[in-house]
Amino acid sequence: MKTITKYFTGIDVSKPYFDASLLCVIDHQKQQIQTLRFDNTIQGLKEFHKWLKKYKVTMNENTLLVIENTGIYLRLLWMFCCEKNLPIHIGNAAHIKWSFGITRGKSDRIDSIRLCQYAYRHAEELKSSSILDPVLLKLQDLMASRRRLVSQLNSDKVYLNELKNISDKDTRLILEHIHRDAIKGISYSIAKIEILLKKIVSENEEIKTNYELLMSVPGIGYLTATYIICCTCNFACRRSGKQLASYAGVVPFEHSSGISIKGRNRVSNMANKELKKMLHLCALSAIQFYPEFKCYYERKTEEGKHKVSVINAIRNKIVLRAAAVIIKQTPYVTKYKVVA
Repeated sequence: MKTITKYFTGIDVSKPYFDASLLCVIDHQKQQIQTLRFDNTIQGLKEFHKWLKKYKVTMNENTLLVIENTGIYLRLLWMFCCEKNLPIHIGNAAHIKWSFGITRGKSDRIDSIRLCQYAYRHAEELKSSSILDPVLLKLQDLMASRRRLVSQLNSDKVYLNELKNISDKDTRLILEHIHRDAIKGISYSIAKIEILLKKIVSENEEIKTNYELLMSVPGIGYLTATYIICCTCNFACRRSGKQLASYAGVVPFEHSSGISIKGRNRVSNMANKELKKMLHLCALSAIQFYPEFKCYYERKTEEGKHKVSVINAIRNKIVLRAAAVIIKQTPYVTKYKVVA
């Protein structure tokens, strides 16, 4: 009878190094967990590969590596797994942490062991993350850079407005001149990033197809379309409309408990706040320029619905339409008719 061996690896990543824990399960019998620390470098990954070979870890469906999403720090490991065809699950840090239950103590080594045990317990329900796409990474980095620059730009504009309160006129004029130059420079950098974003999208056929489909949805502009593509890895994870809406934080959930708590349905605080903010602007645009959403907004507010609640419903509608055009691979066509 053939012996079945499965391998579960948990890795806790930081900037300088990563801690790895390995659990071998032979014929449903768990072996002792092995742990070791490696440098988060190319050389460190070579040592990690040798360590896996030492324990005869197979690079196929019998192996699962679980890691928390730590942004740019996990990219070398992600690339390594893609090159070696090693199944990797990049999990949400909060979801993984809460799955541990009540815990005491914390260290990088302990966290890697907990991730290893998490991989073993949830192996059947965990899905492998998509292959690392350098084009999507470039889009994500550019979008992140643009977000930081916009934040700096808004901060400088606020400070420039506050300079009017300075009584010393000469000092005020000097500072205004300096900050105006800074604002011009940041605005120029933002414009260059946006040109690069459009160029990358236009040069990649798969991304361009989904981008144009998203752009057909009322209210969605090129930045929101690009950001949705980045968040969903160009819909490689095949999220449904409800999943995407929940991720964006526009789905109201029940809030009640026995007779003590009887609150109204409300959206969860666990959401991609940047996407939610973009969708809010999309909803305002849709209300202003598209009769379908304008009439819906006016009808619901006249019925007594709170304006914010109606805007959230429109955000939800936009997300559901965005997911639908991707799933069907057909542009959005409105069936709404304006009655004269």
